[in-house]
Amino acid sequence: MVIEKFMMLMVGTMVLLSAILAYVYTPAWLLLTGFIGLNLLISGLTGFCPMVYILRKFGLKHGCAFR
Repeated sequence: MVIEKFMMLMVGTMVLLSAILAYVYTPAWLLLTGFIGLNLLISGLTGFCPMVYILRKFGLKHGCAFR
């Protein structure tokens, strides 16, 4: 699996999970959704993403996310 595909799966899962938790328990879980969105925005503007750095340390490679 390539970093780009893993990141899309991870971010999608975290956003859905935080939305479900906000609906079931407390709206405070929407702060997690906001944090994820902020990280995506910063990553898009600067090109730096801490999770990509960590995934590279685990041996994942960059590749094509779409075929």
